[in-house]
Amino acid sequence: MERDLFDGFKSISKDWGVDIKMLSPLQFAYIGDAVYELFIRTYLIGMKNISVNELHKEAIEYVKAKAQADITHYLEDKLTEEEWQMVKRGRNAKSGSAPKNANLLDYRYATGFETLIGFLYLMGRYERILEIFSMIIDEGERK
Repeated sequence: MERDLFDGFKSISKDWGVDIKMLSPLQFAYIGDAVYELFIRTYLIGMKNISVNELHKEAIEYVKAKAQADITHYLEDKLTEEEWQMVKRGRNAKSGSAPKNANLLDYRYATGFETLIGFLYLMGRYERILEIFSMIIDEGERK
């Protein structure tokens, strides 16, 4: 029996009784951060034959707050209304921590981006995530 990875995770979790739409924006951002980081690492390892240290340095260029904020602005007119609402929910969430290496506005837009990715992931909208990741890579290659 074939199943996707997320369904596999849910099946081994004993009490998965979470209503996904009721999660907070910061909970979506928490998982979205990991999903995006995994995507970037997978992309880089498939594209570059370089040391792990160099892979890490390249990954930082994609996952730092400024880069994610820029991605969010680039995607704005390409997102559905529901998706943009998720970005805004994440952007406006009060995290309780201040950014260490980013300005506050970039940090908030990055949180909005991570919220969107987490929402799409948890809702099982994998094709849409791949569309968004493809746009990100295409835009990165144009620069």
